[in-house]
Formats: sequence, structure tokens, C-alpha cells
Amino acid sequence: MAYFLTAAFYKFVELLDFEELKAPLLACCEDNKVKGTILLAQEGINGTIAGSTEGVYAVLLFLRSDPRLTDLAHKESFSEKPPFHRMKVRLKREIVTMGVPDINPTVMAGKYVKPEEWNQLLDDPDVVVVDVRNDYEVSIGTFQGAVNPNTKSFSELPEWIRQETALRQKPKVAMFCTGGIRCEKSTAFLRSEGFQEVYHLEGGILKYLETVPESESRWQGECFVFDERVSVGHGLKTGEYQLCRACRRPLSPEDRNSELFVLGVSCPSCHDRQTEAQKQSCAERQRQVDLANLRHQIHIGARYNSSDK
Repeated sequence: MAYFLTAAFYKFVELLDFEELKAPLLACCEDNKVKGTILLAQEGINGTIAGSTEGVYAVLLFLRSDPRLTDLAHKESFSEKPPFHRMKVRLKREIVTMGVPDINPTVMAGKYVKPEEWNQLLDDPDVVVVDVRNDYEVSIGTFQGAVNPNTKSFSELPEWIRQETALRQKPKVAMFCTGGIRCEKSTAFLRSEGFQEVYHLEGGILKYLETVPESESRWQGECFVFDERVSVGHGLKTGEYQLCRACRRPLSPEDRNSELFVLGVSCPSCHDRQTEAQKQSCAERQRQVDLANLRHQIHIGARYNSSDK
């Protein structure tokens, strides 16, 4: 059986010519049959790609041939099914959208805490621990005792930080996110707001789940990921969650057993927020997915197989 390598990477680094990087990077990915999404901006690069081991490594080698990206780090995981169906290289204002100008994580980010030392920080009574991910991500898993800002998007976090009094009740603030990129930017913002002792989990939740033995882990639940795996657990094993194709929220086995769940059409979170026209459109898309499965083809934009039950 063929296995697909997924590589996730990012780096905050000044790329003044980022627009010119798009075409050769896309060509390299396509030549090596690699799929996924890479974001380019003046502040750096952020991407997740998948394909054969040789293909993914060829793209990483191409990226690291740029002197500004020679130390680009990446995280790996394997899956039996392709996590992505298309390759996109996009030009953006920010590689992770906060919407606050003049935040430079390369010089302003908080102190890195290695996964092996994270539990010690969690036990520190002088630390406020904050999950900077969005509410639907937090809902399926987080660290015990972490504060949930209940944000719908990362761009809502600055206002929450300015308003949240709990952040100022202890001398230290520690933040974490999926892979580390939002942590770097959010801790840089904290420092710009006058916070002195600021920390973040190096490599994010994914590195923690990969590194820390489950017997010693403080992680509860699963971690949402932005590819067709939907969620992962300890050891980065694919989790139990699947994606609602209508609202894009993660669905637990219990959600999929609900009478409000219709494969490809609706789930308990969105069944009462869709018009009949929207539901009919989703139903037609699911019909096309089912037909593609019968022909042993991949329907673009759908899960590799449709055993979403």
C-alpha cells in the first residue's frame, strides 16, 4: 500500500520578492506531484503539502535552496489516503491573518518552550495558559486548564487580549496552537501590548503529541488539522473526527449518529442555518461524490472515500 507523506512548515522571514516566488514554487510542486496549500507573504511562508516521500523532499529541498529558508523546519506525518486533492500557492498580506500592522514575530515572539518542558510550565501556578485556536478547534481537544478565548477567527484574538482581565492576574502568559505559527504571532502581539513574561509551545500541539508519551501527556481529546485527516491524536495517529461538508466543522462519532446529520448535507451545528436551496446544492454535490466513488475516482473537494458515518 502506498503511503502519503504530509509536511507542515512555516517561517517568519522577510520575503520582499514573495510575488516572484509563486510561479517557480508551483511548478516545482506540480513537477513532483505534490499537493496542498502554500501561502507566501512579505512576512514569510506557511504551508502544508503531501505526496510521495521523494516528491515532498524535493519541494523542501527547493525551498531550502533559498538562502532565507535554509533552516526551514517541517513536521512529518503519514497517511494511507491523500490529504489534499489540489495544489495551491497563494499570495497573502499575512501568512496567518491577525490584522494588526507592525507585528514582527522574528524579533518580538515570546520564549520557546520545548514539548518535553511544557508540562512543567502547565504546573506553574504563576502562568495563565491560553489556547489561541478557534472555538471549533478547541471544542474537540485542548490542554487541561487552558483558557479558551472562544474566538471564531484568529483576527478576533487581539481584541480579546486587550479586554481579558485574567491575563493580567498572573505574571506569566503561555500560549499554544496547532503547529506554532499562531503562537508566535500572538505572543509577539502580547509583548507589543506590554506583557513581559510570555511563552509559547515550540512546534505546537502537533510536536507535543509526536514527542510526549501518551502516559505523560496533559492533552485531552484530539487535535483538529487542516487537511483530510480532520483530527489526530497521540503519535499523530488519525483521529475519529470527520468533516461536515456543509459547514466544515469537525464531527464526532456521536454527531454522525444524530438524526440531524445527513452525509454531505448537514450536521447538528448547521442543520437549522441552511436554506433549502443550500441543502439541495449540498445533496447534489454528495451525489457526485458517491458517483465518483463508484468509479473509484477522487471527487475534488470531497473526502477520499465517503464512509462518513
